[in-house]
Amino acid sequence: MHDPKKNWYVVYTKPRWEKKVYALLTERRLEAYCPLNRVRKKWSDRVKWIEEPLFKSYVFVKVSEEDKARVRLVNGVVNFVYWLGKPAIVKEKEIEIIRKFLNEHDEVQAEPLALQTDARVTIRRGVFMDKEAKIVKVLNNKVQVIIESIGYSLVAIIDRSNVAMTGK
Repeated sequence: MHDPKKNWYVVYTKPRWEKKVYALLTERRLEAYCPLNRVRKKWSDRVKWIEEPLFKSYVFVKVSEEDKARVRLVNGVVNFVYWLGKPAIVKEKEIEIIRKFLNEHDEVQAEPLALQTDARVTIRRGVFMDKEAKIVKVLNNKVQVIIESIGYSLVAIIDRSNVAMTGK
């Protein structure tokens, strides 16, 4: 349920502490989200699917203004991620997009945004069906979805037939 007094923020963690920070936040009854990406790892003797954090050193936390001080005291939290001079607020809709994207795709890559083109498309199949998106980059069969509030894009393999140009 949406609580108007709480916002999603991004905290920067010590390197490789994402899962630990998530556990510590939830232990303190703070709502948190650590997006985990299923990736195949190959060792000399086996191949295994593992879950690793999608955003290195980032964990999302949904708190009120008053709870921000409690978040900063959690072991492993370095600070809030700032965007334009203030702690970055992530929209609920963007958290849902990340969740849906990770549910539909394995081996997702998170890449900082580069220069973008402005072409608009409508997605024709999948969890984002009938949604408009801005094309950032298309290489062969890869497509990017933008999560603007933290300056990242998600990249997954998608069939080009699943997008159509949006008429203006």
